[in-house]
Amino acid sequence: MPPPFRRFVQGFAYAGQGMAHLLRTQRNAQVHALLTIVALGLAASVGLRASEWAVLSLTIGLVWAAEAFNTALEATIDLISPTPHPLAKIAKDTAAAGVLCSALAAAAVAAFLFLPHF
Repeated sequence: MPPPFRRFVQGFAYAGQGMAHLLRTQRNAQVHALLTIVALGLAASVGLRASEWAVLSLTIGLVWAAEAFNTALEATIDLISPTPHPLAKIAKDTAAAGVLCSALAAAAVAAFLFLPHF
């Protein structure tokens, strides 16, 4: 395998390790995984249109990205500031608020997508 392609493939392996870490260690990521499965199953059962699938996919991706960034930020803060510090708390709380915002937006999108089918 040529070196640039090997690095490209290795990037996916690192991302897979990050996703495995999320699912293994983060309770909220486990909840997101369950809700992702529920949302995809519900979407398949109600027959969403292609545009609705696109919105759902982007929404799910947004929540997962927010959770990944939050976890990465928390780990970085723990490395930099192993003892409690008010600024570390603000950074962690604000990052968690970002995940909450994405999850609330996802709930709103789910309501708009699924409620008309019931």
